[in-house]
Amino acid sequence: MPYSITETVDAVVIGTGAGGAPLLARLAKAGLKVVALEAGKHWNPSRDFATDEKAQEKLFWNDERLSAGNDPLPFGSNNSGTGVGGSTLHYTAYTPRAQPDDFQLRTDFGVGEDWPIGYDQLEPYYDEVEQFLGISGPASYPWGPNRKRAYALGPLPINGAGQLMAKGCKDLGIKTSPAANAALSAGYYQEGVGHRPACANRGFCQAGCNIGAKASMDVTYIPLAIHYGAEIRPECFVTQLIKTESGKISEVVYTRNGQEERQRCRYVFLCAGTIETARLLLLNDLANSSGQVGKNVMAHTALQIWGEFDDDVRPYKGIPGALISEDTHRPRQADFAGGYLLQSIGVMPVTYLTQMARGRGLWGAELKRAALAYNHVAGINILGDCLPYAHNYLELSDEKDIRGIPKPRIYFSNGENEKRMSAHADKIMRDIWAAAGAKNVWAFPRNAHVIGTCRMGTKSETAVVNTDGQSFDIPNLYISDNSTFPSALSVNPALTIMALSLRTADQFLEQWK
Repeated sequence: MPYSITETVDAVVIGTGAGGAPLLARLAKAGLKVVALEAGKHWNPSRDFATDEKAQEKLFWNDERLSAGNDPLPFGSNNSGTGVGGSTLHYTAYTPRAQPDDFQLRTDFGVGEDWPIGYDQLEPYYDEVEQFLGISGPASYPWGPNRKRAYALGPLPINGAGQLMAKGCKDLGIKTSPAANAALSAGYYQEGVGHRPACANRGFCQAGCNIGAKASMDVTYIPLAIHYGAEIRPECFVTQLIKTESGKISEVVYTRNGQEERQRCRYVFLCAGTIETARLLLLNDLANSSGQVGKNVMAHTALQIWGEFDDDVRPYKGIPGALISEDTHRPRQADFAGGYLLQSIGVMPVTYLTQMARGRGLWGAELKRAALAYNHVAGINILGDCLPYAHNYLELSDEKDIRGIPKPRIYFSNGENEKRMSAHADKIMRDIWAAAGAKNVWAFPRNAHVIGTCRMGTKSETAVVNTDGQSFDIPNLYISDNSTFPSALSVNPALTIMALSLRTADQFLEQWK
């Protein structure tokens, strides 16, 4: 339902990814007049998503960001997306839950930060998201609390890398399980959406799912929001949040088709992701009495170990993250705080060859030989905690982007804790591949998922938002994305972002009533 820009709507939601879309649907269902502003296009998956890596680079947030520090973070394909659905358009759909102790890192280890809410407050939302999206997973999951509800669907087929990882882990006594994935192992009916088809196992999840089997927001919560009357405005880039003398935001200013427009509103929900959420607040000098906006940047430890096998692996087939182990969730006698999970990884050809050329430094005949081995390649990677440090932060640079707005500069250096965790995982993953028969094994060090910059907490002096995602400084501003995470968690963030999004909406609606 289109609303007039002269009308005062109940809420403007900025961003339509994992943090914005669930909340948008919840507010619309409650009868609120809501408008969502999205910087990217509203794609049609069947028409716009090709099984082609280069063609799908349009789904990445490709505006230039400046990287600094000892371990500068790559952007573009690695972190954040553009289009209705945000980075869920090209996420791998890996959706493990955080475990209860993930939320109390400081309590357990004396470093990092505890969350001001616990697993028990997110558990009902984990259940709800898993059922709505149609998460495929095992009947019995070996780690964490017993589930109140089974996964909506049985697990997806295990890809070649997963089968090899299972073999190596079994020899070493490491438990494995089919992973939880937000992709359908069977056809599924969804409220407000209709029937979605089963996954075709083509393995190009990071290039956009063209049949809607992967639960990206554009084929799940966005249609539900539209069903209940929300308006989606694509290609609208937000530049200003106008604050009145009363201390509340009254208008959101954005550009569309080269023209500046304004939308009046009663509430703003900022869901633009770790980088753009912090950048918008710093540009407008808002919500930062704590001095914490842009601070505490985290990025998961995500070391990959690759090997070549005699088996015909075909790494482009099947869901990329098919197998999981959380036996390393809190390893015994470890010399670091927190922990990590292990997952098998499938990979598209251009992605693999690009990483390999950088990671192995091969050239000429050796590079050709390694490239020709692509169909015999398999990978494992970790997804591990990262502590918040004062030396990792985001600031506005003096350089301007194509819109004339200061580019964000992100400083990131792994600390001693992350280095020790990666070293611990490096040995285990190499042992797994040795047991599975790998040769030409090599490592690709990396960090994934940029997190932090608008920390959630209980005190306005040390946090940007409270436990409900509400700004301490501006009562009608809420933040709902991975920027609010006080710690990184030792699991992929998408499911937790969605669960938090629904919780934020419900806490807001309680006050609204």
